[in-house]
Amino acid sequence: MKQIETYRHKKILVLGLAKSGVTAAALLHKLGAFVTVNDRKPFSENPEAQGLLEQGIKVICGEHPVELLDEGFELIVKNPGIPYNNPMIEGAIERDIPVITEVELAYEISEAPFIGITGTNGKTTTTTLVYEMLNAGNKAPLIAGNIGTVASGVAQTATADNTIVIELSSFQLMGITLFNPKIAIITNIYDAHLDYHGTKEEYIKAKANITKNQTELEYLIVNADQEETLQIANSSRATIIPFSTKKVLTEGAYISDGWIWFKQEKIIQIEKIALPGVHNLENILSSMAAAKLSGVDNHAIQKVLESFTGVKHRLQYVTEIDGRKFYNDSKATNILAAANALKAFDAPVILLAGGLDRGNEFDELLPYLEHVKVLITFGQTAEKLERIGEEAGINVIQRVDNVEKAVPAAYGFSNPGDVILLSPACASWDQYKSFEVRGDIFIEAVHKLK
Repeated sequence: MKQIETYRHKKILVLGLAKSGVTAAALLHKLGAFVTVNDRKPFSENPEAQGLLEQGIKVICGEHPVELLDEGFELIVKNPGIPYNNPMIEGAIERDIPVITEVELAYEISEAPFIGITGTNGKTTTTTLVYEMLNAGNKAPLIAGNIGTVASGVAQTATADNTIVIELSSFQLMGITLFNPKIAIITNIYDAHLDYHGTKEEYIKAKANITKNQTELEYLIVNADQEETLQIANSSRATIIPFSTKKVLTEGAYISDGWIWFKQEKIIQIEKIALPGVHNLENILSSMAAAKLSGVDNHAIQKVLESFTGVKHRLQYVTEIDGRKFYNDSKATNILAAANALKAFDAPVILLAGGLDRGNEFDELLPYLEHVKVLITFGQTAEKLERIGEEAGINVIQRVDNVEKAVPAAYGFSNPGDVILLSPACASWDQYKSFEVRGDIFIEAVHKLK
């Protein structure tokens, strides 16, 4: 890692712990900063804070006291999940204290270049595909961000021979200053996280930060089938590499005559690709483009695409029981992701859906319920989803308490040849700590059926 002097003797507040806050605080301490950590969880229940205190870092727990900001901090590193309307962040902005996320720290200390991936849907699959392709091509990739280890932890051990492949949320991208990926990918942009950003325009602005520091020396791989992503490309100074599932782009990635192409070179026949779902073609095109720009040969790309079947919690095949196939798509935390999952199947589907109510309705899901024969609902949005199910003419709709109870209920309504699909169309936080926890509970419940 680069031994930077940027933070030496600076007074810095790390706001919110979790994995990213712990890593950032320890790193800043190592870089010579005077670090204070503030976390809402009480100290007695906070092993992370206890560990930092043992390192000699000042820790304040149990609340976020706004008066703490008057202690002369020169910088705040905030947990990405803390919104900007939080009183601590609003107070920092009023006092002209810069606010960043730990991704910025990772960039500043890293000897390795970054490939950054953002978008509404497909980030995790695309990030994993890029990593696997670079790995198959012997490019020594490391994976970081929402999908893997905390970026500022990965960056401490990365060398110039590595490439850090990082999944980036809009929350993280709002807190960057210098971060500049060698290659950036924007998969797509739809309405999401409006409870955090307020408007779609602010959400797009956050996503656009991935390319704000790029020049013509860097690449922006962007979805050419969307007005929102093209809008970002038009304001970027990067070299633009477009991708499209609908039109031929001889300067980008595209589909033609049953093949995946990069520029004017055939890469792989679509029928040889193992990853299911039409929506995944976008992810394949963008990841393949990043791999080609990184010098990965076609054979390595083909090898990955012929064997890669998906990531955990994203349309993950779990098992087959008595002719029923079970799929875990717990990462489908919005309507579009659930719609993409439903489009992947021609067989009759028993859909398990529901979760955190963010105030939206589910009418956009209606056209994709054609093959759904049973709807099992749970969570805060159960009633809203039931209304759409009735409108779609689904004959069997049943509400249950949670995902664990949804699995045997779904099995009870199923027949051989059916698909039982967890694709909630909602975030998990009304009942579960994360979509990963929700997905793991689904998998465990499925295996209990055996």
